[in-house]
Amino acid sequence: MPFLKMNGLGNDFVVLDARTAALELTPARRRAIADRRLGVGCDQLIVLEQPTDRDADVFMRIYNPDGGEAGACGNATRCVASMLMDERKTDHVTVQTISGLLESQKTGQGANDLPVISVDMGQALLDWREIPVATACDTNHMPVGLGPLQDPVGTNMGNPHATFFVNDLASIPIAELGPKLEHDRFFPERANIGVAQKVGDSKLRLRVWERAAGLTLACGSGACAALVAASRRGLVGRKAEVVVDGGTLTIEWLRDGHVLMTGGIALAFKGELAPQLLA
Repeated sequence: MPFLKMNGLGNDFVVLDARTAALELTPARRRAIADRRLGVGCDQLIVLEQPTDRDADVFMRIYNPDGGEAGACGNATRCVASMLMDERKTDHVTVQTISGLLESQKTGQGANDLPVISVDMGQALLDWREIPVATACDTNHMPVGLGPLQDPVGTNMGNPHATFFVNDLASIPIAELGPKLEHDRFFPERANIGVAQKVGDSKLRLRVWERAAGLTLACGSGACAALVAASRRGLVGRKAEVVVDGGTLTIEWLRDGHVLMTGGIALAFKGELAPQLLA
């Protein structure tokens, strides 16, 4: 079974192609592939399928390392879009996910001549029922928190996010607080926990504890949620740089509510999964 190992600013993926033949990927097999010691290792496993929408070029299915399915992943979308653009000799493709259609385009070349890909992540959903959370509330000031992390902003970018703003990001024990907040009863579908600090007029520093994946070098949907949250709070405008552990993403919250994410991607290597890994 051939695969690609790709990443967007260190947010890494194993990409499998099931467009011509279905793959029997049980939850146990997904976990085996994603295991960083015994498998290939990745933040998410990506499976490409034939689209069900005639306006889409591919259907992208996303699995977390625990074997469960995720609704959205912006960095994976940019990686898959770049691969399809190379296949089709075009600068624009549409990726279908269970959360909707994502328009992507190549906007240039970045460091080391790596492609820079922009993806429209769709509308930021802000109502408490859309995130979702357990009780009605103002999602700009949600009544949930733990220790130094209090008063988050809720955003759904195809998956639920709670963004906490702090004055000193380096002092926050995210690996300790993140999993507890992820599983808080306030979030019936769990949540991605973002911790952000304003570091400039149009710049945020961000780290994200991703539900079912833990800390990652870059979380695209988390960066989108952070920009929307910071803009709602009046900390930045509708466009800013979001610096994650793996690099910098440019995020823009358009007037129609859609969020654009732009950044570099890379292909690390190609390989084949050994049969015994899937046994």
